[in-house]
Amino acid sequence: MRPTLRLRELLRRPGTLLAPFTYDGFTARVAEETGFEAVYMSGFGTSMSKGLPDVGLLTQTEMTQNAAYIVSAVSVPVIADADTGYGNAINVRRTVREYERAGVAAIHIEDQVSPKKCGFFDGKQVIDAAEAAQKIRAAIEARSDPDFVVIARCDALTVAGWDETERRCRMYRAAGADLVFVDGIRSLADLEEYARRLHDIPRLYNGELPPADAQRLGFRLQIHRGPVFALYPIIGRMMRELRESGRIGELERYGGGGELRIAIANALGLRSITELEQRYAAGETAESR
Repeated sequence: MRPTLRLRELLRRPGTLLAPFTYDGFTARVAEETGFEAVYMSGFGTSMSKGLPDVGLLTQTEMTQNAAYIVSAVSVPVIADADTGYGNAINVRRTVREYERAGVAAIHIEDQVSPKKCGFFDGKQVIDAAEAAQKIRAAIEARSDPDFVVIARCDALTVAGWDETERRCRMYRAAGADLVFVDGIRSLADLEEYARRLHDIPRLYNGELPPADAQRLGFRLQIHRGPVFALYPIIGRMMRELRESGRIGELERYGGGGELRIAIANALGLRSITELEQRYAAGETAESR
């Protein structure tokens, strides 16, 4: 089944689809291995993996290349950050085609001024609502697969408040967006206001409030930043332990890392590669099989 159609089916099911933040093929594989039915390619995480803050420094080419690596690593649908669409409505058309070519099932496009900022950073600005709506329209018209999901992200909440945010989301939905995504939700009260104002529109929630809250409030999709954000303190703690004591206790609990090395390699497909090596070993023929 095409990933786009599979995502559509998942979004039609009762409840909220939970997709964890990932930023490369490995984190996406781990998510799939643990049972997630979709994964999210985070722009914050992708920038982080390049040693950069999420302030619009990565290009469309870098983002779509990363998306292609993630898609090739998993069999579940990939939802991807497409920032501002990397330009105007004409640029958005090319962006959609490039992400489709990479194999992702959905993208979100935001209404920030370029260069954008992470939705939780200060200093955000938004473009005119009519221009943003035309970018969504361009994205809808550019897709070659009608099941490719286009999500309209609105960053106006901290800039202009709820009334303007609601107005924009309804404009984006009218332009064809499959879901709307209000970023910058910081509390349960915000999430409840989001659900109340846009109760009749399919919605995405970005955050680490319990998925049960998102489900109770009728959200179709939640992307959860926890797995990526937690890496900073975890890796930092292990680096400090290694520098100060010359050891990593967590690693020693797995026999010094040997078992982990094999587990990681198997998660990345070592077994299937070993089987192929045996199949194509020198001297192997159809008759000998």
